[in-house]
Amino acid sequence: MMYWGNGDWNWAAWVAMTASMVLFWGLVAWVVVTVVRRPGDTHRSPEDVLADRFARGEIDDDEFQRRRDALRADR
Repeated sequence: MMYWGNGDWNWAAWVAMTASMVLFWGLVAWVVVTVVRRPGDTHRSPEDVLADRFARGEIDDDEFQRRRDALRADR
């Protein structure tokens, strides 16, 4: 078999290998975050958020009505 060079890696090869691994794992992390994140959560209206809080029991009926009326008054 014929070998080209003596098999030693120079500093540029180590930098290129390190940079490619960082880019690879960065891409993997970006894909995981993109897939896991629910796209519908970012475009919800304030009334939807308020209705969800009311449904979970975080706010009572009076507070829900007051805040909904305040949101609708701003329109």
